Amino acid sequence: MGKAAMRAAILAAAVGLIPGGTVRAMPFAGVVPSEIGLTDQSSGGVHFSGVIDDHTIASAGSWEIHGEWSLDLLGASGKANFSAALNMERSDYWLLTTTGANPNSVAARNPHTHDIVVDGGTVTLIPDGFRVTGPALVTGNGSTPPFGSSSTVQVDVTGGDLVSPSNIKLTFGGDAVAHFGSQAFSGVVVRTQ
Repeated sequence: MGKAAMRAAILAAAVGLIPGGTVRAMPFAGVVPSEIGLTDQSSGGVHFSGVIDDHTIASAGSWEIHGEWSLDLLGASGKANFSAALNMERSDYWLLTTTGANPNSVAARNPHTHDIVVDGGTVTLIPDGFRVTGPALVTGNGSTPPFGSSSTVQVDVTGGDLVSPSNIKLTFGGDAVAHFGSQAFSGVVVRTQ
């Protein structure tokens, strides 16, 4: 599938375009499908995957965060599923600025994991891409995390004129902000199909 056809299929799935050029659900007030290059496109789903490699700001505890993510646009429904498997550990900055922290101690780095799942998130159009929002199941080492179980996630998938989609931003809301902070974590789209 060529770049133009892929982009049209992605946008068609994101905005819920169904065959015949009509929009089934219009979560994007004022968006006319023809204005964003959509006409009669298949309303089949689109799968994205990639990695997140980022860190929290110092006021959020200075953690490194790495892992894989996956996102599926669910055809013409205007919905998407998102999942991520992330690992976190204290950053070198934290070790250097925390009195008594031993940089040779694995325990001082406090490595741990988080699984994040959003089922049936709402898809909306944003400049250069789309956004998925919804309640999220967030685990801590496979269990209910100490910060609580009432969290939300915002996932922005965007790109430019040469590579689209190319970027992801993952932002936590609700209880998860106490651990991850409120800033967006950056990652890359590795595969679209």
